[in-house]
Amino acid sequence: MATTRAASANIARMINSEDINQIPANKAHILRPRTAAQASQRNTLGDIGNRVSSINISEGTKKGGIITKEIIKPAQKALVKSKATVSLRALAEPNVQEQDAFRFMEPAPPVSKTTAVVLPQQTVPAPMDTSEAEVEAFSKALFNVQDIDVNDKDNPQLVSEYVNDIYNYMRVLESKYPIKKAYLDGQEISGKMRAILIDWLCQVHHRFHLLQETLYLSIAIIDRYLQFSPVTRTKLQLVGVTSMLIASKYEEMYAPEVADFVYITDNAYSKKEILQMEGDILRTLNFSFGRPLCLHFLRRNSKAGQVDANKHTLAKYLMELTIVEYDMVHYSPSEIAAAALCLSMKLLDKSQWTETLAHYSSYPEKELMPTIQKLASLVVKSENSKLTAVRTKYASSKFFKISTIPELKCQELKDLAAKAS
Repeated sequence: MATTRAASANIARMINSEDINQIPANKAHILRPRTAAQASQRNTLGDIGNRVSSINISEGTKKGGIITKEIIKPAQKALVKSKATVSLRALAEPNVQEQDAFRFMEPAPPVSKTTAVVLPQQTVPAPMDTSEAEVEAFSKALFNVQDIDVNDKDNPQLVSEYVNDIYNYMRVLESKYPIKKAYLDGQEISGKMRAILIDWLCQVHHRFHLLQETLYLSIAIIDRYLQFSPVTRTKLQLVGVTSMLIASKYEEMYAPEVADFVYITDNAYSKKEILQMEGDILRTLNFSFGRPLCLHFLRRNSKAGQVDANKHTLAKYLMELTIVEYDMVHYSPSEIAAAALCLSMKLLDKSQWTETLAHYSSYPEKELMPTIQKLASLVVKSENSKLTAVRTKYASSKFFKISTIPELKCQELKDLAAKAS
């Protein structure tokens, strides 16, 4: 136990010393197993995660049994008033004139006491079927662009009527919450320290079985916070675990507890310190965590390109390599997602970046080329890097062993990497 406790404290020592070469190839022992006594005290590690499958819904309550939704049936026949009746004033005064209920009219002839006045009925035009009209208008406006949402109109979860507006707003948000280039200049923290921390957080994220969105949001919170509030190197790991705690609360259905993050740092920080840092991060970022993630844009781009699972997974691997790279913190999420998918298509089957992809991603291939070359250089660099968490993760069968495919060692990729500035 003393050996594993000392090993789990290595991450703080390596951050302080910036000695990346001391990082072992496999740091799984940092995330130590729990003893039976510790497991009884609090829920952690293997039991933490998205535990939807473990929820048991009882067959009914004690009093009322299964709760059912009451359906109110509409009336069988609606009452329709076809003719207007004679008003009391019309019966008393034979020269009273009725007015149209919908618009002003010229004075009508005198109404007798015995004749009922029939008001002219408003004619309502029948609703026009706009489905074909919308498709035709879309095809005329964008000649070579396919409407990828045309078959989603019957699925309310895909919100086909608003999806383009949603993604336009997400592009506004990514420009509203930017991350500055080289924001660590002049701080005690360096890019190497940040890389060590994020490589370790990738393992913590995998150990906790958290969602992919949680990892990307954690990194975004770290970068956005550090560019406004510089911290000492002794507090960097505290910022990392607290950012993942906030991201878990934002994304997960069942987030890890504060005590789990105290444990995963080998008691380097107390529960009180994590809660204090949480409040500081929330106030610094003004409780704004809506900055979009690369995954959001990649899913849209993959739908526009009609790509298969291998291309989508390779693009995810390329995107995840960027979160460790300090030189790419200022790249927008939409640009990284588009470049990753474009490179993935080039490597696997040399697919073309179509006008449909350029339209929905908002990036033509020519504009993406510098980012594509940068991604290629990251793949080449990862082969000899000491930070192996991402590459090891995508070498598993769950991700189709995508980080080990021969296409990532082809000459075309090396040529692109050589052109990266």
